[in-house]
Amino acid sequence: MNQAKIVRRRFYHALLAASRVVWPILSLLLCVIAGLGLIVGHIEDWQLLEGIYFAFVTGLTVGYGDLVPKHQISRILAVGIGFTGILLTAIFAAVSVRALQDAVSESTSPQPQPGKNTDA
Repeated sequence: MNQAKIVRRRFYHALLAASRVVWPILSLLLCVIAGLGLIVGHIEDWQLLEGIYFAFVTGLTVGYGDLVPKHQISRILAVGIGFTGILLTAIFAAVSVRALQDAVSESTSPQPQPGKNTDA
């Protein structure tokens, strides 16, 4: 198996392992985004899915502009959704970078040869 496939497999393994650790934080942030979206949707008299759609488009900083809050409190909550989305993205990026570092460091560290005793 070539080196790129080995590193890729180790990356996915490290990403899965790290995701298990930060999953409570990620799920909390996802729930906060969805909850704030539901509140904004209720205030703006949008349908249920429109509020959630608005929250994730805002939280991922895409901001299509097809749904725009009119009320002041909704705009303040939209800022909170944006900050929460930035936190979510930052944690995911940090976990991914750490997994990549672990995968690369594993592949560049010297591998013990089978059958050879390295103890002196």
